[in-house]
Amino acid sequence: MKKSVIGKSNAKIILLGDHSVVYGQPAIALPLTSVNTTVTMTATAAVQTIASRYFDGPIAQLNSQLAGVVKLITTLLERFDGQQTPFHMAITSDLPAERGMGSSAAVDVAITRAMYRFFDRPLTRDELLETVAIGEKITHGNPSGIDAATSSSAVPIWLIPHETISQIPFHLTGYLVIADSGIKGQTGQAVAAVARRHTTQPDTTNRQIETLGQLSYAARDCLAANEMTRLGGILDSAQEQLAGLGVSSPELDHLITVARANGALGAKLTGGGMGGCMIALCATAASATAVQHALVAAGATATWTEVLHHEEEPA
Repeated sequence: MKKSVIGKSNAKIILLGDHSVVYGQPAIALPLTSVNTTVTMTATAAVQTIASRYFDGPIAQLNSQLAGVVKLITTLLERFDGQQTPFHMAITSDLPAERGMGSSAAVDVAITRAMYRFFDRPLTRDELLETVAIGEKITHGNPSGIDAATSSSAVPIWLIPHETISQIPFHLTGYLVIADSGIKGQTGQAVAAVARRHTTQPDTTNRQIETLGQLSYAARDCLAANEMTRLGGILDSAQEQLAGLGVSSPELDHLITVARANGALGAKLTGGGMGGCMIALCATAASATAVQHALVAAGATATWTEVLHHEEEPA
């Protein structure tokens, strides 16, 4: 057991495949390694305590709002025979909640990494993902695993539901600007709206879903071959399909238009839509700065800029 350790994770966004992934099409999730969650564990003289944005006090008193975290910590303490080991766990996060950036998975990944290090245990990537799923199943019921896989990765994740979830080649350079519309995303409502369209307008909806799937395959090639301009066009095409499915919003549409007008190679909503965040692909740092400033002036309540050149890191 170590005196003090740190476990880290990162945010994620859906690059391509929003909504179409529900219908079996592939999705690409991109890690935002500059937007982090950090868990610091420190040995103490007595009691197990935790400090976070939602709760500060003894772990034994964690409430049902954090049931996934409770289950994860309890499971790991049993795994390490550490039920009586005193420590303080401090959780800090740059990730906003309920914005489609994987905040709960990021917390679970960081907790798992920190606890394995605190108790001096080796951790493989497979073990990490299996362990994080313990908390995510409590929080989300039946998660796809894409949040956990991306929050623990430095390269993009490729998901085909019930078929594959894997890291993919990533050689893209450039910058991605993420902007919060200030409107809470309505994922449940958006998914339900697409389902209704799928029932009432099956031919049109199926074409849109299949087109989004084709765009995911094309985007995967762009990430491997560093085809920035082509990827920008793919993002624009995806946004056209998503707007056609009825999952955009006036606020998102406005920010996307502003990003394109100020030099973005392409822009789209990310996640469930009907609020939440949008993303804009930029070729240079100067372009990313110009787009970011324009988005803030246009009403974005928060922005993040991700530099797109990463190497994979161990679990």
